[in-house]
Amino acid sequence: MQPKAKSELLCYLVVAHLIARARTGEWLRTDHFVESLHIWLNANSVEVDWLERMHFKCVSEMLASDFGNLPHFGNQLKLAELFTDSWRLDYGSPVVRSIYAACERELGTQ
Repeated sequence: MQPKAKSELLCYLVVAHLIARARTGEWLRTDHFVESLHIWLNANSVEVDWLERMHFKCVSEMLASDFGNLPHFGNQLKLAELFTDSWRLDYGSPVVRSIYAACERELGTQ
């Protein structure tokens, strides 16, 4: 997988975790993580092996917890604004760009 795609996937998963926490008070359950992962992979025609999937799960939870302490990340309506009409992340948003930059740093893909 290309470095940009890795960062985009991780960003998507971090936002999915933040939405889950805003809605339920908990991070994504494993089944919801797998569903979110499959949605992104299928939409982008990308495949990753199981070891990479586990890595994305761990790293996305860690990054989400870093962002989850900020007050506006607990608001479902604010989090919904991070997406375009087609439920793709809006990379024009400064918030999405900041999450994406953190993902790049974490993955070393800057």
